Amino acid sequence: MTTTTAILASIGCGYLCGSVPFGYLAGKLKGIDIRQHGSGNIGATNAIRVLGKGIGIPVFILDMLKGWFPVFLAQMWITQSGAEIEMVSLGKVLAGLAAVLGHMFTFWLGFKGGKGIATTGGVLAGISLAGMLGGWAGFLSFLFLTGYVSVGSIAAAFGVPTGMAIQMWREGQWDYVLLGFGLVVMVLAIWRHTSNIKRLIAGTESKAFGKKKQKP
Repeated sequence: MTTTTAILASIGCGYLCGSVPFGYLAGKLKGIDIRQHGSGNIGATNAIRVLGKGIGIPVFILDMLKGWFPVFLAQMWITQSGAEIEMVSLGKVLAGLAAVLGHMFTFWLGFKGGKGIATTGGVLAGISLAGMLGGWAGFLSFLFLTGYVSVGSIAAAFGVPTGMAIQMWREGQWDYVLLGFGLVVMVLAIWRHTSNIKRLIAGTESKAFGKKKQKP
């Protein structure tokens, strides 16, 4: 397998893995369409809210794994092709981005999917520990400060490239491909939370795993 073929295969695998709508499938096992309940999202947060932690937490783990697995395969395939380390890094980033886009725009559901937070976490577990830690720090801090999962998720989006940048600054080595990936997923995550931002402004956003507020 040539390097180009390995990278293209990694991108294709990333999108296919990311596109598997585990939250939607879990809802179907319970006889409901999760898109018609809660926030209408197919991600892990809504799965926990609608289906309970017993189902929602496995959905969260699976959504993370479908981000991590393509990155793992990309490293193996591209390394075996004899590529330089820079190409391996690029291939991992492209495979990870494809997985996130697959989750957000799954062809199984008319290219309408989730917000990609858990899947991004899985990707980061495979390519940037600093980015993953930055995302978790932002998520947990703002979740406990505000009580809103959406606010925590937006903070996580900012935390990912911030964590990457801090590590690169400390090491004196800047990987602009990796940092660019962090910035892209940050923008995508914030954009996918537009409806949540509108509800936060209106005061109708639901607290963590709670019931949605009613408009006055």
